[in-house]
Amino acid sequence: MQKTVAIIGGGAAGFFAAIACAEANCKARIVVFEKSRHILSKVRISGGGRCNLTHACFDPRELARSYPRGSRELLGAFHSWQPGDTVDWFESKGVALKTEEDGRIFPTTDSSSTIIDCLTASATGLGIEVRTQSEIHSVSKSASGLFALSLGDGDRMEADRVVIATGGGNGSGGLKMAGEFGHTITELAPSLFTFHVDDPRINGLQGLSVKNVHVACEQAKLEQIGPVLITHWGLSGPAILKLSAWGARTFAQLDYSFEIQINWVGDQSKEIVRTLLNDQKQVAGKKSISAHCPFDLPNRIWVRLTEAVGIKGRCQWAQLSRQQMAGLADELVDSRFRVTGKSMNKEEFVTCGGVRLGEVDFRRMESKRVSDLHFAGEVLDIDGLTGGFNFQAAWTTGRIAGISVAKRL
Repeated sequence: MQKTVAIIGGGAAGFFAAIACAEANCKARIVVFEKSRHILSKVRISGGGRCNLTHACFDPRELARSYPRGSRELLGAFHSWQPGDTVDWFESKGVALKTEEDGRIFPTTDSSSTIIDCLTASATGLGIEVRTQSEIHSVSKSASGLFALSLGDGDRMEADRVVIATGGGNGSGGLKMAGEFGHTITELAPSLFTFHVDDPRINGLQGLSVKNVHVACEQAKLEQIGPVLITHWGLSGPAILKLSAWGARTFAQLDYSFEIQINWVGDQSKEIVRTLLNDQKQVAGKKSISAHCPFDLPNRIWVRLTEAVGIKGRCQWAQLSRQQMAGLADELVDSRFRVTGKSMNKEEFVTCGGVRLGEVDFRRMESKRVSDLHFAGEVLDIDGLTGGFNFQAAWTTGRIAGISVAKRL
């Protein structure tokens, strides 16, 4: 009798699990259930529609450090399937890829449709059934060892193996299913979000970015360094998003109201900055301070910082007082901003929280509580930094789950 595998969730992890299972055991009937009308929706919008497929980090240990939750558990998994394997797989299907300067990997077409077409064509070629608008209301396991699936349209189905890959978030039906099977669900909280900041030093400067900024939050005991982008709502960019990921639970507990410290000149100390300011005063005494910045900062940000310490637009470097110099050094190295809320990054919808990792065997992505029940992707308490890491976790866990299922059919 033909065995049946039910994959609940038509996203990246679910599709990759289905394909891996089919590639390893083509005799099984494999059905992907997606409750919405569209499959692979996050793939479609990732990277601004370009699909940031993965990241060019090929050392499993280094790769695992990019996951605020799940780094220890993913380490072994990445030895089985890492970004190099992902690249090889897609290229073997005829997808040409490119690596950008920051390590993000995209299809050369700069279109997520390329990745979607590859996955759907592979699934079709392997005989995988994909059922959209098919919500699973409940899953239970009978004494015979088979899973009974109850669908929203009243239909019922039995499966020998089940993979839950519904994603994270409060709307994830997979979390409810996992809980009904006795799994612990770690509290959910947004990850990868921008900071709401209303401050005259940055208001109206949306679109400006600074390449090398040190951002810290004393309350969360966290710090990051990298580019920062000023937005309509406040602050974003890689340094902010990384800080939000590592501090996701703490910031949620603080109700997204906290103070951050910004060093606009990276890792330079206040003493070094004062020396550079004094040197500028000596060599450019007759030049206006507002028009001659000795640091790699956009001029409009530089002007705002000088105005914040009372330096007027026509003030020359030679007129800079010791008090003003000390204040400007403080403003450059230790600007304080009050965060009053958050917005989800437009290209990322990531949450921390989900199925507790200690209850899953990552060698097979199988439940330790219910045999033949597997998990993949963000339904687990796993989340990565921005830059393709969340998709890589989906490819890795999906691949392991799919192959494990196939081996036991």
